[in-house]
Amino acid sequence: MAFTAQDVKALREMTNVGMMDCKKALQACDGDMEKAVDWLREKGLAKAAKKAGRIAAEGMSFAKVCPNCGAAAVVEVNCETDFCAKSELFTSFVKDICDAVIINNPADVDALMQCKYPGKELTISETMPEKVMSIGENLQIRRFVRYSENTSVSYVHAGGSRGVIVNLKVEGDIDATEIGKNVAMQIAAMAPKYWDKSLVPQEDIDHELAVQVAAMANDPKMASKPDAVKEKIAAGKINAYYKEWCLLQQDFVRSDIFSGSVEGYIADAAKKLGGKVTFVDATHFITGEGIEKKEEDFAAEVAAQLGK
Repeated sequence: MAFTAQDVKALREMTNVGMMDCKKALQACDGDMEKAVDWLREKGLAKAAKKAGRIAAEGMSFAKVCPNCGAAAVVEVNCETDFCAKSELFTSFVKDICDAVIINNPADVDALMQCKYPGKELTISETMPEKVMSIGENLQIRRFVRYSENTSVSYVHAGGSRGVIVNLKVEGDIDATEIGKNVAMQIAAMAPKYWDKSLVPQEDIDHELAVQVAAMANDPKMASKPDAVKEKIAAGKINAYYKEWCLLQQDFVRSDIFSGSVEGYIADAAKKLGGKVTFVDATHFITGEGIEKKEEDFAAEVAAQLGK
């Protein structure tokens, strides 16, 4: 599998490892990005990659809780340019789509398209051509999630680069909004793969153990130790894996108000309010995640238009 300079750049962004080492890793792994990450980790050059893929699409993720019914939704809508994504026409459109999800509770995007556009008699599908013309770019409603039970708290980061909904079970007559907001900000900042260590698939644990054993085989101080000892040490590092990738086991980022894990913060903050709060679920949309945008060569485009 061949690889490009863009692949080397993407691997560097994922691992914070130097360009030459990233190039060596891709060469050794025949261009396979995931294997290259493991190769760098086994050589002791990188930790687990924080970014799972290229993020290149423009648009906005928006999250909202209805103040009347308590239902909540987070949506992602894509457009073609960053300029459009910041425009008032586009952001208003995204917020209207979020309202439509809350009001109608559609099963999927296709069903959403047949719902009435807020404040109009036309459906969203029928309104889209008008919106495309007025906004001036192709628009795509990519995904959404809606919550109707328990207590939801929304958070939108950096004007829509990320949208988060945190769903909590609240016991006692307390306001858990601040707790939910802090947890949502944790999710946006740390991008956990799992909410709790109990949700980590066994195959991921086995993969992490294999990487740790391979890393010790490449470490002169550890290479001579018996395999049984290496496996025991690797097993002990799984807790570190949980702290990095599992929300409730992560260190709470706002150490100014609590020192400990996220689950410890939730319990402590709820107790201080005189109630109990349990994390139930969350949704985290990173705008453009997993969508690879076409790399444009502006000079070549101009030359082509000039017929050169």
